Amino acid sequence: MQVCVEFWGDFACFTPPYEKVERLSYPFPTPSAARGMLSAIYSKPKEFYWQVIRIEVLSPISYISFKRNEIKDTVSDKPVNTDDSRTQRLTTALRDVRYRITAVICPRPEFTGSAEQLYQQALRRIRGGKCFAQPCLGIREFAAYFEESDHTRTPIEEDYDAGLMVYDVFDLHDFSVRKKASPKLSLFHAVMKQGVIEVPPYDDPRVLKTGGETLC
Repeated sequence: MQVCVEFWGDFACFTPPYEKVERLSYPFPTPSAARGMLSAIYSKPKEFYWQVIRIEVLSPISYISFKRNEIKDTVSDKPVNTDDSRTQRLTTALRDVRYRITAVICPRPEFTGSAEQLYQQALRRIRGGKCFAQPCLGIREFAAYFEESDHTRTPIEEDYDAGLMVYDVFDLHDFSVRKKASPKLSLFHAVMKQGVIEVPPYDDPRVLKTGGETLC
């Protein structure tokens, strides 16, 4: 069984790790971003995780550049003076985007219920327009709207080799709750063929992981 959801919005920005200051978006969502959109609708980390298997680009890839007011300092125990820390940074984002995300639910080994139960709960929330938090397209300000896909739209007829792209920033098998996040970066070779990006499973050898494996 699969879940297929379309997300769309005015702007999107899926930033590579090396583009933290002057943001330049990937041409399409990372599996991590797609998983985040689905998790905003339905998430039970101790019971299952979302495995994205396909990302389809339904609207032409179009960029827009603008400057945004941001804060240079990170928030800590001390308050931040916005007047002293404010700066303008360039963002090159995507505009007028629409994607179709196909994913499966992967129950945890400790989960004692049925996968069918999880799927039905997810579909009820998607069809009812319910979410735990408003899904976003890479940046919190770029809100994403969603609906269950009826497959009437076709992907764009374009090919694109994005090279090594971020797969995820966390270990999908680790659902421990910590005061401080424990990131674990993984990468994969992202290729769009006729508007479709096939995403390998997280445990697939094509997904290159940090810590014990060489990224090459």
